[in-house]
Amino acid sequence: MRMAVDVMGGDHAPDAILKGCLAALELMEPTDELVLVGPRAEIGDALSERRVRDPRVTIEHASEVIGMDESPVDSVKAKRDSSIVRMALLGSRKAERRCDFVLSAGNTGACVSAATMHMRRLPGVHRPGIAVAFPNLHGGPVILCDAGANPEPRPSHLWQYGLMAETYARQALGIARPRVAMMNIGAEEAKGTDLIRGASELLRATPDLNYVGFIEGRDFFEGATDVVVTDGFVGNTMLKMAEGLSRSLVRALTQEIISADPALAVALEPVFKSFYAKNDYHEYGGAPLLGVNGVCMIAHGSSEARTIRNAIRNSMAYVKHGVNDAIVSRLAALERAMAPLLHKHEAPAA
Repeated sequence: MRMAVDVMGGDHAPDAILKGCLAALELMEPTDELVLVGPRAEIGDALSERRVRDPRVTIEHASEVIGMDESPVDSVKAKRDSSIVRMALLGSRKAERRCDFVLSAGNTGACVSAATMHMRRLPGVHRPGIAVAFPNLHGGPVILCDAGANPEPRPSHLWQYGLMAETYARQALGIARPRVAMMNIGAEEAKGTDLIRGASELLRATPDLNYVGFIEGRDFFEGATDVVVTDGFVGNTMLKMAEGLSRSLVRALTQEIISADPALAVALEPVFKSFYAKNDYHEYGGAPLLGVNGVCMIAHGSSEARTIRNAIRNSMAYVKHGVNDAIVSRLAALERAMAPLLHKHEAPAA
């Protein structure tokens, strides 16, 4: 397997990214290749300092970096030799030595733009969507799609997010019959916008899809479903809010226990560590950009070394389980059966 990692992407790049990549070498086979994308001299010096002489590690030179605060589309067009663009090119079918997957913790919008522009879309896919795995209190994970790639979708886009995320849950996460739900402001069928109700109609009419209807935000972590479909604006807002709320609750509870009984705080430390590990996004690594013609994993901007290692592990599993082939087959099989409803909701592929 050949894999490419944007070494310059993320708040803690390049050091944390390199550490994570090197830690992931133990997961790889002797015939695998890890391509580190970024400034050749800087990466080379870092490898020399760490005395890394593994023939599986190579460097793809990129002279530019796209900042976290730069305009995604404009920066991808202007910085053609950036690490994100060079990474996406390695993941495209036109690449001389195509990588089986690419990974970045850099500017999410730029990753989406570069992957869509250079890797293109899978046959039949209208818009790619980011699928994020969340832990929940009843075992997990629950998959949220879309988490930020497409803030203004059509009903057909949301329908495809449901199908792609359900396929991902089955193929890569081993959930035999994933339940799919639509995020809404209420569980009643009459609630929601035309977009939400239209997408729900499409999902409900889809053969062999375990669609369970609408759920509200309060049901998200309660084990009510395995896949949640929403637009990128709401999905990204939920993602950031959940991360902030989790950190705040743990800190507040810890401080309360320390104030009340320091000895109890020490006794409960293993419990807190276990709880945090089960609800830590670092454990899940990257989120796949479903629908691109290749495998593009997007990691959190504040990724640490262990985040990158886990993201590489999960990316390898994604490739081995043939998720993309399953998505293409599923969409092709449903295209004719769903054509009348798709036409009703005016869902062009462009």
